[in-house]
Amino acid sequence: MPQGDARRLPPRAYCAGGAWPEAVMEEHHGARVAQAVAARLKAALEQRGWSVARLSRESGVARYTIAKALAGEAWPDLLTIANLEKALACDLWPGRNV
Repeated sequence: MPQGDARRLPPRAYCAGGAWPEAVMEEHHGARVAQAVAARLKAALEQRGWSVARLSRESGVARYTIAKALAGEAWPDLLTIANLEKALACDLWPGRNV
């Protein structure tokens, strides 16, 4: 499936001001969703006191993939998000109102 220009850059490239994941974002819905997922993932890790390594073990998602999603350097796919949600027992997907 072609990715098009909208995914050529990583999500954090669409920050209009501030630091990822709290930055003000440009009008790019996908980047805003990735930002919300990263913020929710960061909060869930902090709340549980888990490291990226522990989440990787619990979810089966590579540490590198989790780190890239947290940093806004990659577009996390649905299977990755689903596996992280299951391991963390929380919702990461923000819906369409972001």
